[in-house]
Amino acid sequence: MKSVRIYYAGIPAHNKNLEKRQVLTSFHNGVGTDGESLEIQSANWEPSDLGVIQGWVHANSGNTPHLMFRRQVIQQQKLIGKHTLAIDSNLFLYRDPGNTKQYLRFSLDDVFPTTGNYFTDNVDPERWQKLKRNLGFDLQPWTNKGKHILLCLQRNGGWSMGGYDVMDWCNKTIKEIQQHTDRDIIVRAHPGDKKAKQYLTLNYPGVKISTAPSILDDFRKCWAVVTYNSSPGVAAAIEGIPVFITDPNAKVSQAYDIGNTDLSQLENPIRPERQQWIEKLAMSHFNFADLEKGTAWNIIKEYL
Repeated sequence: MKSVRIYYAGIPAHNKNLEKRQVLTSFHNGVGTDGESLEIQSANWEPSDLGVIQGWVHANSGNTPHLMFRRQVIQQQKLIGKHTLAIDSNLFLYRDPGNTKQYLRFSLDDVFPTTGNYFTDNVDPERWQKLKRNLGFDLQPWTNKGKHILLCLQRNGGWSMGGYDVMDWCNKTIKEIQQHTDRDIIVRAHPGDKKAKQYLTLNYPGVKISTAPSILDDFRKCWAVVTYNSSPGVAAAIEGIPVFITDPNAKVSQAYDIGNTDLSQLENPIRPERQQWIEKLAMSHFNFADLEKGTAWNIIKEYL
């Protein structure tokens, strides 16, 4: 019997997003259906086979109480040779911006595909079939048409940039893109970066800043999408638009398996087979119904 401890103290004290608490409660209920030992902890770490937190923490994360607590859980679990379950936003959110279908992404011990476990040892193709039915979308054929390059920024100061200033990357990448193509460039700010309007200013011929509310608007007539390592690469690949990843450690991108890494090939991008890739991504995504019924737990416990 595996011991599981769920930690609500990893949620910011004044956070009003009820989803963050609901996902922990739903996971708790699903573990209980299997008769496993489970305790809900408010603010004290105790040893267990699995510690469950909403979100994650990184080297550049701050020292607010909830982040310090997450860090403690992760470090202590690692010290005793046990696991931490991270719960993060889902990679298909662009198709369901309000997350009305209640999908979230789960991984063991880290949130990067190079260092975390995304439950892909035994891929069940039906998980992708169910997910796409629920969200009402599917893989689109690769396009070989389009006019502009879409450059997707990440949150400035966000952990996934590894300390790389987003505007330094943006300016460097625009110059490099223009060495290899004369296509127009549209730059899209991270939708969650509230300060983007203050720092995002550009003065290049053929370059404009997107004002489109949805990334799907910017995908129209798009030839290729360029990212550092972020999730718009996943969205683009699903919609049939070639993806370019510029992170030197490109394998941390969830789009790496089907992405390009050489901007000199912007006019000749690879368009690989995506079925195995998308089926693997679906394995780490569960909705609240999956949690409540124990579907998620039955998969995750095999990796403990």
